[in-house]
Amino acid sequence: MLSVQSLSAAYGASEVLHGIDIDVPAGEIVAIMGRNGMGKTTLMKTLMGIVPEKSGTVDVNGIPITGLKSHQRVAKGVAYVPQGRMIFSAMTVQENVETGLTVTGQTKVPDDIYELFPVLLDMKSRRGGNLSGGQQQQLAIARALASNPKVLLLDEPTEGIQPSIIREMARTLRKIRDQKGLTIVVSEQVLSFALDVADRVMVIENGNFVHDSPRDGIDEAKVSKFLSV
Repeated sequence: MLSVQSLSAAYGASEVLHGIDIDVPAGEIVAIMGRNGMGKTTLMKTLMGIVPEKSGTVDVNGIPITGLKSHQRVAKGVAYVPQGRMIFSAMTVQENVETGLTVTGQTKVPDDIYELFPVLLDMKSRRGGNLSGGQQQQLAIARALASNPKVLLLDEPTEGIQPSIIREMARTLRKIRDQKGLTIVVSEQVLSFALDVADRVMVIENGNFVHDSPRDGIDEAKVSKFLSV
């Protein structure tokens, strides 16, 4: 569903991603782990077209999206929940979710989105800025799902969220995958969350993948070593 070949990206003359490859089949959840500054967010932004590719290709469901602008990638089936959530704080919950509908041609938020996030249904008319961190993260995911994506990218979704909400988020993401057959790529530093949510764990270090393992049988000590400073 998501195929990345020899992907490189740079900020000016400084190359951050060095020809990386990823293949994620439909319905798989992959956690990309690594310390700060190792390339996780750059990878997400490059897949989304926010940072341009220096070289390499990105395909979604066999369709090339390399070189497309972000909104064109959304139309091709990629949705993105950025680090820090970036919801519209002055808009209501419902208005926030509706912004995700623009590429679908629909005007009404599908009921199944609110079924996944019942707390948002209760708060439809509340301003996004008045929600807790965990609720804002749910709102950001709901907004992304409103675009009816094939691939969902989440950049550090557990940042600043309490542990009980993190566990609930892992359950919800698995439920989304099961109900919608979505391919999900999540960048993360919290190993317990990655093991809760992912089918496969990859570790990025200095812009290259240095570890790739299915969750079952993963060497937790080895992954922890990569994550420790």
